[in-house]
Amino acid sequence: MPTVKPRVILLTHTAAPEKVIAGAAKLCYSGAEIEDLLSGIDEEGAGKFVDMLSSIGHESPIEHASFTFGIEGVSRTFLAQITRHRIASYSVQSQRYVEKSPFGYVCPPEIAEIPQAAALFEEAMDACGAYYDKLTELLSEKHEKAFLAAGETEKSAKRLAKKKAIEDARFVLPGACDTKMIVTMNARSLQNFFKHRLCNRAQWEIREVAKQMYKLVYAVAPTLFSHSGPPCLYGPCPEGKMSCKKQAQVREEYAAMKERLGQ
Repeated sequence: MPTVKPRVILLTHTAAPEKVIAGAAKLCYSGAEIEDLLSGIDEEGAGKFVDMLSSIGHESPIEHASFTFGIEGVSRTFLAQITRHRIASYSVQSQRYVEKSPFGYVCPPEIAEIPQAAALFEEAMDACGAYYDKLTELLSEKHEKAFLAAGETEKSAKRLAKKKAIEDARFVLPGACDTKMIVTMNARSLQNFFKHRLCNRAQWEIREVAKQMYKLVYAVAPTLFSHSGPPCLYGPCPEGKMSCKKQAQVREEYAAMKERLGQ
């Protein structure tokens, strides 16, 4: 069974997101007609509006820009973490309807670095896969007989039996089992997501995904996300005694990242 790595693509986003946000802000602070909200707002003007909103803490207009990501090569453990961010929309590949044989899995880096641990982990994944296949086989046999007795054709009985079998066989799949999903967040929710998940104290898998998401949205809306990231980028670390104490390195990393992205 193959190991997998997180991969994120930006599927779509609000067209001219900073301009849309600027139009929403313009409505709040002027008597402009709806039809004229976006007129006269160029890239520079949109950037000034977005900066102004950031400086005064007026965050509601940025909710009008949304970003949709395709995420794959992540674990079901990751799924449990990201869905804690409730102001978002999620569509996830179903283990109930999609057979996972063989399944890909995510191996934690700390395990991968120790050959003996990596071998043990791989053995455990192989065992889970074997149990899943055997349970699917046993359950399919049972369900096929029931569907045939109910009058289904042999072809239909096999198809229905397999679908019903994997619904229960999936319970043996590990948290490391891979999955894929589509995630949509508005810009305000994304900024909150980045605040928590780009911190060095965030779990490694969701931090890696957050970093890929950050790079993608920064490339299309640099002003909007210019102050996004872990809190220590723009102020003291809020983690207290739990701080990673690497603020200088974090700031250097993000400065270099922004330079590579063209800012």
